[in-house]
Amino acid sequence: MPGVPPQERPALHVEGLDVTYGRALSALRSVSLTVPHGAVVALLGANGAGKSTLLRAVSGTLRLHRGTVTAFGLVRYGNTVLDGRDPVAAVRAGVVQVPEGRRVFAGLTVEENLRTGGLGLGRRAPEQVREARDRVYTLFPVLAERGRQAAGLLSGGEQQMLAIGRALMAAPRLLLLDEPSLGLAPRMVFRIAEVIREINAQGTAVLLVEQNAGMALSLADHAYVLEVGEVRLSGPADDLASTDAVRRLYLGDDAGDQGAA
Repeated sequence: MPGVPPQERPALHVEGLDVTYGRALSALRSVSLTVPHGAVVALLGANGAGKSTLLRAVSGTLRLHRGTVTAFGLVRYGNTVLDGRDPVAAVRAGVVQVPEGRRVFAGLTVEENLRTGGLGLGRRAPEQVREARDRVYTLFPVLAERGRQAAGLLSGGEQQMLAIGRALMAAPRLLLLDEPSLGLAPRMVFRIAEVIREINAQGTAVLLVEQNAGMALSLADHAYVLEVGEVRLSGPADDLASTDAVRRLYLGDDAGDQGAA
């Protein structure tokens, strides 16, 4: 946003967030997190740490999973309070999630899947829809080639491209990515990482949940580590990548232990 002072630019603010499932299972406890406008922020942690729950709380999909934000939690994007709102409110505020597992509409064509991505914005001018679709096809030329093909016939990597492209049809200012490299071959993981960089370079902020910590930290400006629903570490991504704890637990590097022996 040229001409807008940095302190006035839209940003995601999560403050003191507590989340429970079924009014019994505590999933997040006093979680605070910020995604500045135009930044890439990585969220690391083991399975069950609460990463996907945090994305659901931001995107308004938490209630679909029987989750509840307590009275103490706050989720705000710019001047819009998102906690307690539905997914359409988040999309209209500029926040769009790509869920784990791709979840494309297998029986619809690639083009039909893409059109569903902008439905949350209501009616738009045809040229706006074309502009969004052209952006997706520029990022993912293979989708342009297979526009009339059923999404269920795409490879896993192509389905991930389609899931990201579908989210981009809503012109997000903040893209929430949940495990985009899950189950993909190394070559496709590299391609997805390139696309995330390009999306960010075009001005879209990214909150990235990713088991592949090496990939996530290489993309991110800042990172948070969740453990059992609480933030245990946070800081610049390069700094976290060099800590013994992150190297040992998430990067598969035991050099820190060996050096201390």
